[in-house]
Amino acid sequence: MDEKYDVVVVGGGAAGLSGAVALARSRRSVLVVDSGEPRNAPAGHVHNYLGRESTPPAELLSLGRAELAGYGGEVVVQTVTSVAKGDNGFEISLADGRRTLARRVLVATGLVDELPEVAGLAARWGRDVLHCPYCHGWEVRDRAVGVLSTGPMTAHQALMWRQLTDDVVVFRHTHGDFDEAPLLARGIRIVDGVVAAIEAEGDQLTGVRLESGEVVARDAVAVAAPARTRAGFLAPLGIEPEPVEFNGFVIGTRVPADAAGRTSVPGLWVAGNVTDMRAQVVVSAAAGLMAGAAINGELVEEEAAEAVRLREKPFSHEMEREVARANEHHAETREGARANEHHAETRQGARTNEEARADEHHAEAPPFDRASWEERYRSQDEMWSGRPNDQLVTEARSLEPGHALDAGCGEGGDALWLAQQGWRVTAVDFSTTAIERGRAQAAKLGVADRVTWVAADLGEWVPESKYDLVTSHFLHIPSAARTVAFARLADAVAPGGTLLVVGHDPADHHAGRPHMPDMMFTAEEVAETLDQSWASVAAGNRERSAVGAEMVVRDTVLVARKR
Repeated sequence: MDEKYDVVVVGGGAAGLSGAVALARSRRSVLVVDSGEPRNAPAGHVHNYLGRESTPPAELLSLGRAELAGYGGEVVVQTVTSVAKGDNGFEISLADGRRTLARRVLVATGLVDELPEVAGLAARWGRDVLHCPYCHGWEVRDRAVGVLSTGPMTAHQALMWRQLTDDVVVFRHTHGDFDEAPLLARGIRIVDGVVAAIEAEGDQLTGVRLESGEVVARDAVAVAAPARTRAGFLAPLGIEPEPVEFNGFVIGTRVPADAAGRTSVPGLWVAGNVTDMRAQVVVSAAAGLMAGAAINGELVEEEAAEAVRLREKPFSHEMEREVARANEHHAETREGARANEHHAETRQGARTNEEARADEHHAEAPPFDRASWEERYRSQDEMWSGRPNDQLVTEARSLEPGHALDAGCGEGGDALWLAQQGWRVTAVDFSTTAIERGRAQAAKLGVADRVTWVAADLGEWVPESKYDLVTSHFLHIPSAARTVAFARLADAVAPGGTLLVVGHDPADHHAGRPHMPDMMFTAEEVAETLDQSWASVAAGNRERSAVGAEMVVRDTVLVARKR
């Protein structure tokens, strides 16, 4: 699972799913990792959630997961063991040994209630052993309620339950130091002695048994148990939970964060009970939404800054002069100098041998502007074979499917093949006709949810994500513009990812290739533009059988692995 996401959400409760949905609706790649142990699992229903009143907790989570899936988000049931931060984001390790990468992490792992050691109490937690009058009070109104005194909130809690029923008993248990006056004034009875057990018959609480043997009949018992955050896996990042106090007593812990959920670790966010122990389900969901929106806003700003950097960095004065020379040399096609040859050969299964031989006689390069390509696509129902390029198949078969970018996708043969192998693909081409054909074919093949189609000029488009595989086949544009485009594609490769650039060998004039010296390139030329962030770079020529013609042709192929 070495795929890199924009955001990994740890915890799939109300806060985590709400944040994930907000991010997915903003077209972010999102993975939710959830252990499947929600705090409110024993409860029968969720309350005070406008529009979802009395929804069972499991049903609410199921609805949330379905909403997330509808926007392209993913959920895996697993436990996160560690989160490590590097130069390019976070690495999240799971209990089963898998790992995933993320630009940002949202932690919404909630709390663990530390229940008092009273026999039978834990077994009835969330059903008729309760903690919150707002969450469960209406359901036990006018019933006999006992309050187990375990801390400084006893008096306040007892008065809250008294609002719902006139039959409230407080058991001093292990914490008898509270103000009795307001309780007695409200008709609340106080029982001395330590509680030994919760009594039940069948599946119904019937009473509270003291160590003395006395049993006080009750229909429900309220306990204000302290709660600690589920955030131990964040300790290596320097995140330590802080105590939450009430009247000088510690009643729980929280991960410190600002109002939006931003922690002291850049890129790490929290939402819900993990940082606000008092938040009910609807409040946690709202906090997740706010955190998700804030994360997206931060990524938007980061991507804009990166786009400015990439736009400005490549254009030195020498580059400007080179662009000018290229435009002068190709005056007749300068408006379309950034065009993509769109898999010129390997996708020509629909062409005849006669057409291929006829093209051999073309002395001048055909126009490669956007309008010309649109006219070529519209003039025939299918331009390319729809089969994946040989070099892509050779390289991608050994890779673990992740997130891929197909730059210059044409009608989508490569993108569709990758999607069928389990990849998520962003497919980019400046021909809207080609894009629409690819989208339609994806729907026919049942992979529409795995391919994002982008109509854009690669001479101007800036990738918004990092990809495990960036592939470009036969992208033939003038050298200056090509340098800029390939620099952006190389920068879009995620750590550990692969860059695959394939072109026609400039020295190979078979298969009807027009003479385009400035639009051809060697793999070695591309390799020279790569910096020191690459662990390995292989550049050379490979022979293959031409599609649509009985001849052997040569491709120039660059395969680079990023550190």
